[in-house]
Amino acid sequence: MDVSAIASAASANAMAEVQQEAAVSVLKKTMDIQEQSAMQLLQAIPQPPAPALGTAGGYIDTWA
Repeated sequence: MDVSAIASAASANAMAEVQQEAAVSVLKKTMDIQEQSAMQLLQAIPQPPAPALGTAGGYIDTWA
């Protein structure tokens, strides 16, 4: 193996590592954005109405 082939292989290896790091970084950013979107959706869910106290059968728990 000559020196230029070794240098070329080392350069290709370094480039592959950089591409992999970039892909992982983009994946992490995408996951952060999805987490924020999910939290916004969960916060947008309306709260169930408070039970009517004092009236028998005035509230049925439909979430159970």
